Amino acid sequence: MAANLKSSELPEGSGSCLKEGSEGARRANAETSLRVVPRREAEVVAVARRRRFSGAEKRRLLAEADQCTAPGELGAFLRRERLYSSMLASWRKQAGAALGPQRRGPKPNASARQIQLLHRDNLRLRQKLEPAEPIIEAQKKLCTALGLPIAEETSEHN
Repeated sequence: MAANLKSSELPEGSGSCLKEGSEGARRANAETSLRVVPRREAEVVAVARRRRFSGAEKRRLLAEADQCTAPGELGAFLRRERLYSSMLASWRKQAGAALGPQRRGPKPNASARQIQLLHRDNLRLRQKLEPAEPIIEAQKKLCTALGLPIAEETSEHN
């Protein structure tokens, strides 16, 4: 009703009350809007974590899934265990080596292993040859002194 009245039709003093009231409301809103205190949530939200299955769990679940033969039994099993059929399919592909116990650390490199073995053999043979070298040199000198052919010369002629 007061909204329909013009300011000249309002009784004296009532216009000033409306202005003060609205200014007070503005002041109160401005003050409270500056002092907004964040509310703490009382509810604790669980953080979603991806489940990890060990090799033994995967083998057990695959064995149980393979035992499901009746219609709808496999679906009930998947719902009960909260699994997807694609998980079973990928586990079946991995069934050989991936479900076994995994070795930690860097994967062995076949060529690096072979190089390591060759270096070890090379070192062993060099150590074995070291004491024989003076004897071989003495035999060569003796052969040249006696005029006998050296093993290197005979292998070239044949």
